[in-house]
Amino acid sequence: MSQPEPNIDEVVRSIAEETDTPAETVSKMYADTLATYRTDARVFDYVPLFAAKKVRSQLRLGSHRKH
Repeated sequence: MSQPEPNIDEVVRSIAEETDTPAETVSKMYADTLATYRTDARVFDYVPLFAAKKVRSQLRLGSHRKH
């Protein structure tokens, strides 16, 4: 049984709030990461979760913040 897809708007909003990053930036990073993971995945159930985790991690490290 596959996992239900998360609400992308909620994921983006949550990451944006947690990392103090504009939602537009988070949305673009999440979409890009999701696409990359889906290209290589054999099992898709947790791809959105992994993508969200990677974006959060990148933003917490400050690698994509614009000051």
